[in-house]
Amino acid sequence: MSRSPVGRVISVTGSRAGVGILPTGDRRSHPTATVGRFVGLRAGQSFIVAMITEATAELPPGAREQGFETSIYIDLMGEIRRDADGAGRFKRGVSEYPAIGDEAVPLDADILRLIYATDDKGLANVGTLHQDQALPACVDVEGLVSKHFALLGTTGVGKSSAMAVILNEIIALRPDLRIFLLDGHNEYGRCFGERANVINSRNVKLPFWLFNFEEFTDVVYGGRPAVAEEVEILAEVLPIAKGLYTQYKGGDRAMRRKGDPRVSGFTVDTPVPYTIQDLLSQIDERMGRLENRGARMHYHRLMTRIETIRNDPHYAFMFENANVGGDTMGELLTNLFRLDSAAKPISVMQMAGLPPETIDAVVCVLCRLAFDFGLWSEGAVPLLFVCEEAHRYASSDASAGFTPTRRALTRIAREGRKYRVSLGLVTQRPAELDPTIIAQCGTLFAMRMANDRDQALLRSAVSDAATNLLSFVPTLATGEAVAFGEGVTVPVRLAFRRMPPERVPRNELSQALGHPGSGAGDVDFIRSVVERWRGASMSGRPRHEEAEAEESPDLRLLRNRLESSLLRPSPTSAG
Repeated sequence: MSRSPVGRVISVTGSRAGVGILPTGDRRSHPTATVGRFVGLRAGQSFIVAMITEATAELPPGAREQGFETSIYIDLMGEIRRDADGAGRFKRGVSEYPAIGDEAVPLDADILRLIYATDDKGLANVGTLHQDQALPACVDVEGLVSKHFALLGTTGVGKSSAMAVILNEIIALRPDLRIFLLDGHNEYGRCFGERANVINSRNVKLPFWLFNFEEFTDVVYGGRPAVAEEVEILAEVLPIAKGLYTQYKGGDRAMRRKGDPRVSGFTVDTPVPYTIQDLLSQIDERMGRLENRGARMHYHRLMTRIETIRNDPHYAFMFENANVGGDTMGELLTNLFRLDSAAKPISVMQMAGLPPETIDAVVCVLCRLAFDFGLWSEGAVPLLFVCEEAHRYASSDASAGFTPTRRALTRIAREGRKYRVSLGLVTQRPAELDPTIIAQCGTLFAMRMANDRDQALLRSAVSDAATNLLSFVPTLATGEAVAFGEGVTVPVRLAFRRMPPERVPRNELSQALGHPGSGAGDVDFIRSVVERWRGASMSGRPRHEEAEAEESPDLRLLRNRLESSLLRPSPTSAG
């Protein structure tokens, strides 16, 4: 703290102060007096730490006569005070404001190390400081996971790599924590080495009976609006199918007649097993009743929809052994959230191989399982739920996306901390993310963003005195971020550490297919692409459903009348 001053305080307004810069023979002699750098102010018994947010050649009236040649404006960040043992401690906030004429001095590496507590064993080293690249940029893992966090930035700025660095540090410092990562583009499979349990469309088993009514309906209708009459039928038969399975789950199907499954106490949302065959049998039985003859087409279509997705190989992760049943909920939770193994504390759920029309419902199920497990276990196992492309699942537009998914994510954001369920978000469109969720994030990492709406949302979310740091966001380099909140001692501009090439996040689809080379390699590559393309197009859904969504109201009315006439009994068969 004995360095020569660069200037003196000439104005103080709340959390800001103006400093007049003293003249020197060499303009480069004060390289510290630039935007983004720190200076210190000697004020009584305190040493105030401030960040330069503006530099200008303009001076207040009378300042030039006092010997100042330029001026800077600084945000007051905190102060360093001596403890009883003589050791300096940094804390946020200012208890003693600077006075006019107090000296402003540049900060050396020792002061920066004290501010950012780089020697604290409980902090995670994620990169380097912008102020001094020789010093590590550290974040408080406990502050991150206990108060939620979000990583924001436009496409191509290094969000995935930054998140991989953060999660690797969390794994190292919190071995008791379990991490579940929603990998929307199959990028993170190699980022964590042997410590990751990679789950994909080939090995995931998410049984259909685990979906609640809204989620199952969304899958049945492929994300399109449901038919009200068919939904009523489904709501009626689902509890009965669950009751039937409970009656004969011991293997004796004759037990079916011992009780009335309609009074089993199950609801459409009770997570208990049932079989698709029982569900279809109940629909078929009602379709044959005389009082339902006018609505037979609704029963028939509902059965067709369910049978179509059950037989579609792309839905095998839901409907494999659909008619066998079995309560696998315990095994599923253990596999998803790594409850039985400390060797693989993170699960990477690769979503790219799942049918696109099921993604919202699957994410909703996973969010709900994470929260409900924390709730009913009373937080026995701390869990961090990390969601890539968060704006897709929790849009700020209430009419967009799948409402239950947004509701499930919002529930974790609002109440998850009570049950040791934390949330980590990654998004390239923060303005499109539900503001309620952003407001619950205690730490924000803002990478480069040029969109005015995104920057405006960030300003509204940051309540720190260093809001002026956000002016750096449009000009940040790739891999850089400005961090605010509970996870950092003070708002800081940092550069994330680079990962080894074999651990850098990258899409794994091209690796699985093989890269095009020369000769026969090109033919094999193209053939594999065509097969995947063709397989994805063979959804198995009836073509009339797609046409139905595009036909005019008049044509739909005519078709409904024709179908009704076909179902109406003929006069010759009336007797």
